[in-house]
This record gives sequence, structure tokens and C-alpha cells, in this order.
Amino acid sequence: MGTAIRIQPADDVRSFASEQDEGATAQREVPVVPAVRRAERSEAAAPVGKLRSSALWRLMRSEGPAMLLALVSIGLLIGFWYLATAYRWDFYIRFTHIPGPVEVYQDALALFGDPKFMTNIMISLRRIMIGFVVATLLGVAFGLLIGRYRAVRGLLFPAMEILRPIPAIAWVPMSIMLWPTTETSIVFITFLGAFFPILLNTMHGVATMDSVLVRAARCLGANEFALMTQVVLRGAMPHIFTGLSVGMGVAWVSLIAAEMISGQYGVGYFTWEAYSLIEYSHIVIGMLVIGVLGLLCSGAIRLLARLAMPWQVSVGKENTR
Repeated sequence: MGTAIRIQPADDVRSFASEQDEGATAQREVPVVPAVRRAERSEAAAPVGKLRSSALWRLMRSEGPAMLLALVSIGLLIGFWYLATAYRWDFYIRFTHIPGPVEVYQDALALFGDPKFMTNIMISLRRIMIGFVVATLLGVAFGLLIGRYRAVRGLLFPAMEILRPIPAIAWVPMSIMLWPTTETSIVFITFLGAFFPILLNTMHGVATMDSVLVRAARCLGANEFALMTQVVLRGAMPHIFTGLSVGMGVAWVSLIAAEMISGQYGVGYFTWEAYSLIEYSHIVIGMLVIGVLGLLCSGAIRLLARLAMPWQVSVGKENTR
């Protein structure tokens, strides 16, 4: 006898297939929530104050050791200064006439309430900003052109190599004859101090850039302007910011020297006038103000570099122990 075969109705077959598909889908769609999404939901649900405190905590953990070492370094310097002046050390280097930190601090409190002293600081800042900005614009522009094009390099670089070894302070007599006002001549000397470090570092950045990037951009159809602004400029940025940091330091040196020689206002003039009037504590205050202003300017350049080159920050952290 043959085996009886029962044929299910079409509705039963479709119902069975649907149940099988739902079961397979349920097996495949296991509810797995990534850790990133859980973190995002937890951060979204967390109060704003907690988020700010956690960000501050991460900043303290990353920058805390460096800040602690900086405070220790400054504390050691002040401690050495206090001991040397309190005990009047005299071993070839004489501290007999150097004012101590307490005296300098007391005089500084009085000076920072003096409008004339604050005017000197603002004038020096104005001079350094004008000279440095002009040096940055011209130094980067000429550095890109000289580094990129051989004809421009052959035309301009020999003349600049003759002018480059001349110290900026040696230009003081010439700048007084060249420019109609003393203010313009001081800004010009500040410009010269910053220009050549920026120029040379920009040229070096263009020369050491990976040529594969240029060829790839050409293959993608980039014209010369896009190549210079999007590839060459960005590829040379690490060296450009190195030149900006070096140029800022040299610009301050040049500015203070020019103010001491031919200025009537500024921190350099204030420091030299204090020496002429035998106000030793004011000399130290002028030197400290110059150091703090230079530190703030260098910090601003480093901050700008981190914003312009975020990839360099991660690389620097990986290479630092």
C-alpha cells in the first residue's frame, strides 16, 4: 500500500513560512548595544555640570604632571633667587646689589597701578604684533615661492642670504635714516627679527614635503593655486609654526634692544631708564614682564598650531613618554 501524503493548504504553508522567517530574524537580530552608544546615552543623560567636571578631570589628568613640574621649576628658581639675595652671595657672580623677590613683588604691585607703566606694556605689544604679523605674511609667502619655484629661488634667495646674517640691532642706525619716525623704525627692526626665521623654516618645510602628495593632487586635477594652498601650504605647516615660534623669540629680542637704544616708550625703554636711575627692582620687573609677555605670545602660537594641525597633537602625544 502506498503512503498517504497530506497536502497542506496554501494558508497553512504561508503561516508556517512566516513563523520560520520570524524565528530566524529573531536569532539574527541579537540586541547588541556598542559601548560607544551606551557612553553616548549616558553622557546625554548626565547633567551638564558632571560633563564639565569630567572634562576638567581628564584635562587635569593629562596636563597635571606637566603643570606640577612647571610649578616646581618656577619654585626652585624663586628659591635660588631668594637665597642668593638674602645671603648676598659673592662668588665671581655677585648678588650684593640684586633686589630680592619680596622687594620686587612690593614694587611691582605699585607699578601695575601706574598708568605710565601699563602704557609702556601696551606700546611694546602693539609694536610686536605689527612687526610679527607683517613678518609672518611676507615670510610665509616668500618662503612658499622660493621653496616651490627654482626661478624665484635663484632670483631672491642670494640677496636674502646676504641680508640674513646681519643682526636686527645693527639695522638701528640705518632704520632711523630710512623711516620718517622712530616708531616705524622700531617696528621695522622687530619685523626683521621675525622675518628670516619664518622665511627659512617655510622654505625647509616646502623642500622636505613628500612629493607623492603633489603628484597625487595633480592626478586629481588640482591647478597650481589649489596645489599651493591645499597641499604645499598644509604640508609645510609644521615647519611654518616652528618658524613662528623661533621668530617670536627673536622679535622680542630685537624689539627690546631697539627700545633701549632709540625708543622713548616701551618695556625696553622702561628697563633701560630704570638702570639709568639706579632703580634696581624696576630692572628686574622689566625683565620679568618681558619674559611673561614672550611666554604668552609663544603660548598663543602653540595654541594656534594645535587648532590648525590637530593631527600633530596626537602624534606628539604618541611620541612623548
